[in-house]
Amino acid sequence: MKYDVTVIGSGPGGYIAAIRCAQLGKKTAIIEKYNTLGGTCLNVGCIPSKALLDSSEHYYNAGNKFRDHGIELSDLKVNLPRMIKRKAEVVSESVNGVNYLMKKNKIDVFHGVGTFEDKNTVIVSNAGEGEARITSDKIIIATGSKPASLPFIKIDKKRVITSTEALELEQVPKHMIIIGGGIIGMEIGSVYGRLGAKITVLEFLDSIIPTMDRTMGKELQKSLKKMDFDFHLNHKVVEVKATAKQVVVKAENKRGETKEFKGDYCLVSIGRKPYTRDLGLDKAGIRTDDQGRIEVDEQLRTSQDNIYAIGDVIRGAMLAHKAEEEGVFVAETIAGQKPHINYLLIPGVVYTWPEVAGVGYSEEQLKEKGRKYKKGTFPFKASARARASMDTEGLVKVLADEQTDELLGVHIVGPRAADMIAEAVVAMEYRASAEDIGRISHAHPTFTEAFREACLAATGNRALNI
Repeated sequence: MKYDVTVIGSGPGGYIAAIRCAQLGKKTAIIEKYNTLGGTCLNVGCIPSKALLDSSEHYYNAGNKFRDHGIELSDLKVNLPRMIKRKAEVVSESVNGVNYLMKKNKIDVFHGVGTFEDKNTVIVSNAGEGEARITSDKIIIATGSKPASLPFIKIDKKRVITSTEALELEQVPKHMIIIGGGIIGMEIGSVYGRLGAKITVLEFLDSIIPTMDRTMGKELQKSLKKMDFDFHLNHKVVEVKATAKQVVVKAENKRGETKEFKGDYCLVSIGRKPYTRDLGLDKAGIRTDDQGRIEVDEQLRTSQDNIYAIGDVIRGAMLAHKAEEEGVFVAETIAGQKPHINYLLIPGVVYTWPEVAGVGYSEEQLKEKGRKYKKGTFPFKASARARASMDTEGLVKVLADEQTDELLGVHIVGPRAADMIAEAVVAMEYRASAEDIGRISHAHPTFTEAFREACLAATGNRALNI
């Protein structure tokens, strides 16, 4: 079978790349090793975790906030199997949506493991259906990533688990130990912390969510501590042992002292690594770097000029929306267009509550660059909308160039930060100043007024409501 473009991997990067290629008139095929489309994000990542985060937040609010709203309940309890079932229903709807989009755009779908025979040929092996041989002018690798671990940790998928198993637990843990204080760990920890689990976080660095602005980590940590989270920063895990009913984790602090932690589950959440297994990259002449990522140029071409790579298998943040942007970028590049991606302006989000979101430079990065900047902050406790909804934790932090007032970074920890950050992205794409945002009318009362107030605070301490 002959195609103009073949995409290997059907996650957000892959299926979006395939759709855009089809829109641009290319005969397109997509290969997926699993029986369902959507990749990690739709099946065992972004979508199911957000479903559980929303369900657990409803439960937590019912037990902790409803009474203050004048809503009284009795006999409140968690039905975890039903919660997991609802999550599966959300996943199924999302996967069916991708199936529909493939049919709508006349994209041929092949299920099986895609392996390069050469730079223009991919063999798709399916245990149930045999093999298919595909030749293609252009090929896009979008095979994503899988959870990383440490050499001495045996992930048994029963007591020592990854995020995949954490989304399918049959009971609420009594005590979950999380190795890694990054985004995934804090989101899954929030799910079970809200449902009543004690959460212990062991983080090698001196801050949780360390890839984000340091203020965000400090604020989120303060919030999570109120929910029976116990944090041990600057701790290096040295041993993990599991029995049928218990996990024992040993970690060393900065002084070299070893501490022991016991729980019924241990979530290993130290990041993810590129998934390129069984691709046969050597047969296609494709190079990888020392971290296993596929090397690409500024056009996202690999060492073979007809093969591209996007998403988690290449450099940069492992984000679904980053992969989507790259999928569109490559499709339009193949079609002869001149697309662009500004990687600095791809936002990062943590879907805890309060949510955390950031775009642009962090304050630490600006200091490291020696760039002079102004800073404005505004706490949600001064927001009328936040008081009305009882969501007063957190703040908006704005960083602007000291001379030009151009926005350099916006960081939010608070209610609906994941949605609020979009205004900052738009503003920064058009190189707006803090003054620009301060002079734009924001509806009252809304959470977004906090962004405006933080911008006013950055332009001569002009915040109006504090």
